[in-house]
Amino acid sequence: MRIGFDAKRAFLNASGLGNYSRNTINALHRYSENNHYVLYTPEIKDGLFENYIQFEVHTPESPVAKIFKSVWRSKSTKLLKKHQIDIFHGLSNELPYGIHKTKIPSVVTIHDLIFMRFPEFYKTIDRKIYHNKVKYACSSAKKIIAISEQTKEDIIRFLKVDPGKIEVVYQSVSPVFFERTEIENLCAKYNISKNFILSVGTLEPRKNQMAILKALHSGKIDSQIVFVGKPTSYVKNLDDFINTNNLSSQVKFLNNIPENDLAGLYQQACLSVYISHFEGFGLPVIESMASGCPVITSNVSCLPETAGGAAILCNPNDFNKLVSQINILLENDNLRNDLIRKGNERAKLFHPKYFSEKMISLYTGILS
Repeated sequence: MRIGFDAKRAFLNASGLGNYSRNTINALHRYSENNHYVLYTPEIKDGLFENYIQFEVHTPESPVAKIFKSVWRSKSTKLLKKHQIDIFHGLSNELPYGIHKTKIPSVVTIHDLIFMRFPEFYKTIDRKIYHNKVKYACSSAKKIIAISEQTKEDIIRFLKVDPGKIEVVYQSVSPVFFERTEIENLCAKYNISKNFILSVGTLEPRKNQMAILKALHSGKIDSQIVFVGKPTSYVKNLDDFINTNNLSSQVKFLNNIPENDLAGLYQQACLSVYISHFEGFGLPVIESMASGCPVITSNVSCLPETAGGAAILCNPNDFNKLVSQINILLENDNLRNDLIRKGNERAKLFHPKYFSEKMISLYTGILS
């Protein structure tokens, strides 16, 4: 099969949709070598998708297309025919406009419909654009991949899609998190103390990093907290709390660190905390488990589904409860070891080999 991918996020997004895109493409390339993978991206940014030279990659060629990259991306169906694509997969909530008029069957992955669940977090124009793209993709695709049961339910509820058209396929985790990374001197490299707590995710209100800071302060927990994620304006709120409560020496912010180093941090951390208010999946939960790091995550949204009984669940609004849960994990080695064991078993379901088999079966089923 010649499988085409909308790979914009793989080249341009450091986390979230970028991780999903890179993990999907790399898993298929590594474990399903008999197929040919063709990537379409409006531009290539160095440093995020380092092994892209192993693939057939297409970018805008004409001067006009290079200027209007978003138009090129959304109307690239002529290229798909020219390159004899057998099936096309939109990896991040959308498909090129007009694909329904071609004979090329398509698949789209829908990650979440947060813009419909929480419209107050988005500008009106952005919501309209997202809605039009998702609605078109879901109507045009032969099959819709939802990354969790939560997302499947939202697609049915908000977009009135036939449930039989949707298949839940849990995303894969990069192989690096299943491997034991060389972590000597890693803490010194990032000026991190031993016995630290890790929290991975974009620094934004939905991810709820403030609750972690409040727990550390109110519970007088003296472990260092290391936040790894892209900063937003929310960082000012976090900084204000840190400065007001003299927590500067206890908090570390990191961003854009190599994947190997992130895996090493998971392996070094005492525990990780991911208490988001809402997620489509919650990849850091599985990254933690694959790395042997016990996890505390939210008891809302899809996160209990993602955790699968292998994490401690916490109300994201109850930072006082979070205090006791952090202390228990720091002090109870038996509980830590039990969660690590359960987490390792849970993470196997998200191994790229298992994921690639599911995806190839889905593609083949559509073409047959």
